[in-house]
Amino acid sequence: MKGFTFQPKLFTDLKNYSKAKLASDIMAGIIVGIVALPLAIAFGIASGVTPEKGIITAIIAGLAISIFGGSRVQIGGPTGAFIVIIYGIIQQYGESGLLIATIMAGIILVLLGVFRLGTIIKFIPYPIVVGFTSGIAVTIFTTQIKDLFGLTMAEVPSDFIEKWIAYIQCFGTIDWWSAGVGIVSIIIIAISPKISRVIPGSLIAIILMTVGVYLLKEYAGINSIETIGDRFQINASIPALTMPHMSWETAKGLLQPAITIAILGAIESLLSATVADGVIGDRHDSNQELVGQGIANILSPLFGGIPATGAIARTMTNINNGGKTPIAGVIHALVLLLIFLFLMPLAQYIPMACLAGVLVIVSYNMSGWRTFRELLKNPKSDVAVLLITFFLTVIFDLTIAIEFGLVLACLLFIKRVMEVVEVKIDRDEIVHTKDTTISGEEEHLTLPKDVETYEINGPYFFGIASRFEEVVLLTKERPKVRIIRMRKIPFIDSTGIHNLTNLCEISRKEGIHIILSGVNPKVHKVLERSGFNEMLGKENICSNIHEAIEKAQDFLEKNNK
Repeated sequence: MKGFTFQPKLFTDLKNYSKAKLASDIMAGIIVGIVALPLAIAFGIASGVTPEKGIITAIIAGLAISIFGGSRVQIGGPTGAFIVIIYGIIQQYGESGLLIATIMAGIILVLLGVFRLGTIIKFIPYPIVVGFTSGIAVTIFTTQIKDLFGLTMAEVPSDFIEKWIAYIQCFGTIDWWSAGVGIVSIIIIAISPKISRVIPGSLIAIILMTVGVYLLKEYAGINSIETIGDRFQINASIPALTMPHMSWETAKGLLQPAITIAILGAIESLLSATVADGVIGDRHDSNQELVGQGIANILSPLFGGIPATGAIARTMTNINNGGKTPIAGVIHALVLLLIFLFLMPLAQYIPMACLAGVLVIVSYNMSGWRTFRELLKNPKSDVAVLLITFFLTVIFDLTIAIEFGLVLACLLFIKRVMEVVEVKIDRDEIVHTKDTTISGEEEHLTLPKDVETYEINGPYFFGIASRFEEVVLLTKERPKVRIIRMRKIPFIDSTGIHNLTNLCEISRKEGIHIILSGVNPKVHKVLERSGFNEMLGKENICSNIHEAIEKAQDFLEKNNK
C-alpha cells in the first residue's frame, strides 16, 4: 500500500498562484469571516463555553485547516454538530476534560490520515449520517428554547424529555420582549436571502437586534432582555498557549468522547469537502484533509478553543464568493482575528434571544427534514437504522447513537449478504458455464453416481459459513464424494475456514471424500496459510470442475475395487 505523503493543498496551489486568484481569495475571505462571526459566537455559547472561545476556535482551527488541509476551498471552525457533544463533555468532565478530549481527537484524526483511512469514513451508511444529523438539529433547537423566549429557569435539565417538561412548566415566565427579539431575528434571517445573498442574514439580524435592544434599554427602560454581557465577561485577547494536564486515567476516561469527536469531525469535514468538489470540479485529498483537521483540533484547545471541523455552509459561502485556494480560508481567519481584537467588546450588547434565533435557523437547515422524509420510503432496514440513530441521538446522546447505529447497520448488511448468497446442490448433472469463454457458453456435465456438488455464490464469511455447513450436513443423501465448488467465492475468513475444516472432518468420519473445485488464488493462499491444504490434501484441491469430477471418478474406482 502506498504510504502517506504530507502535501497540503495550500503548498501545491501557491506554485501557480496569481494576482487574480489573490483578489478573489481576499474578497471571499472577508465575506466568509463576517459570516463566521455570529456563528462562532453562537456555537461557543450553545456549547457551554464563553463567546470568545467560539471565535478563538474559528481563528486557530480555521487557519490550521486552510494551511494543512487537503481541500482547496474548505472553511473550518466550530459547527452545530459539536454543540451536543461539547456540552455533554463539559457537564461530565469540565472544560479541562474537553480540552484533553479534543487534543486526543486531533491525534486520532492525524493517525486516520497518516494510515490512509480517509476513504473508510465514507463507508458509514447514509441513514446513520442523516439520523444523527437530524437528531443533533432537534437537540440544538431544544437547547435554545429558554433564551428564545426569555424563560426564567433556575436550571435547565440536561435530559431531552425532562428539558421539555421544565419548559412547559416555566412557560408562564415568558418574557415577551425577548420572544419578540428571537422571532423577529428568525424572520430576518429567513427572508434576507431573498433580498441580498452578499450580506448574511444572521449578521443583519444581530446588528439590527443589538441596536434595537440597546435603544430599548437606554431610552425605554426595557431591561428584561438578556444580552451576552449580562451572562459573560468578554475578554478580547488571545490567551497564552497552555498545555492541559493529562494523566493515563484521564485519557482512558475521555477516550470514548474523543473517538466520537474524531468520527464526527471526520464525517462532517469529508462530507463538506466532497460537496465542495462537486461544485468546483476538483478532488480533495481525504487523508490530507484528516491530517489538517487533526492538527487544527490539537492546536485549538491549546489556546482554549473547542473542537472544529469543516463547515459546509461557510465552505459554500467561500465558493459562491469566488474563493479559489486555501488562501481564502487564511484571510477568513485573519478577518476574525481583527474583529476579535478590536470589535469584540461590542459583542456584549448582542441579545441572547437573537443568538437563539440564529441557532434555530442553523438547526432547521441542519435537520435535512426533506432528506429524512425521503429516506422513510426506503427499505425497512434503512428506516430502522435512521429512526434508531435519530431517537438515540435525541433521547440519549450522540456517542450511543453512532455506536448502536453502526452495529445495527453492520448486522443488517450481513443479513442482506446472507440473503443473496446462494448455496446450490447438484446431483447426476450440473450446468456449467465455461470460465474461459466471454460468451458464457454453457455445457452439461454428468456426475458419477454417489457424487454431489455444492456451489457457494458469494463470500464465505462468518455470516454464511454456518448456513452452508448446515445445508451440507442436513442433506438426507449421503454420497461418497462431495465436490465443493468455490469459483464464485471472492474471499474466505477465519470462521469460514473453521466451518470448512469442521465439515471435512465430519465428512471423513462418515467415510465421505471432500474435493474443492475452482479455488481462486487469493482464497487458495488463505487456505494454505491456515494449514487447511495439508489437512485436506493438496491433491484434493482442483483448479476446475472437470479436474474435480475426474478426481472423484478415480476415487470411486479405487474404493470400489
